[in-house]
This record gives sequence, structure tokens and C-alpha cells, in this order.
Amino acid sequence: MNSDPRLASAPVEEIPKDMQELVREIEAMPMQYRARLEPLMQRVVDSTKRRRRILSLVQEALSQLRLDMKYLVFDLEATRRERDAYKQSLDGGNAD
Repeated sequence: MNSDPRLASAPVEEIPKDMQELVREIEAMPMQYRARLEPLMQRVVDSTKRRRRILSLVQEALSQLRLDMKYLVFDLEATRRERDAYKQSLDGGNAD
């Protein structure tokens, strides 16, 4: 029984365990049934991999956004401290 090389080439860690089991079960079926199910299964595997890639990209973007926000908050706080120090120096100069 030969299996579809596209299904076999899918890295195992990229698809969930239950889908891996389903792929193995479809590969074990007689050719007449497997021929009808493999294209459907391939579409499901492809969409699952695509969703995982998208999720990974979104997670990376969120991580970058969090880091950028930390830098912006730090910069804002530093700017406020500089402003307050400048105001204090002006007020101190006017009091003389």
C-alpha cells in the first residue's frame, strides 16, 4: 500500500496527534477509499499548517508590539522626568 507522498512529507510535529492518527488510518484503507479521502485530508492538513503559521506570525507580532510598548513607556517616562527637571530648574531660577 503506497501512501500519498504529500501526506507522508508533512512534518509530524506540524499537525495535531488526532490528525496524525487520521492520516495513518486513511493510509491503511484500501486504495478505492483512500483515493477519495486523501485529497480531502490533504486540504485539512494544509489548512491546519497554514493556521499554525498564521498563529505563529500573530504571536511574534504581539511579542514585538509588547516590546515596542515597553520602549515607548520607558521613553515617555524619561521625557516626563526631563520635563519635570527642566520646569524645576526654571522655577528655581525664577525664585532667586
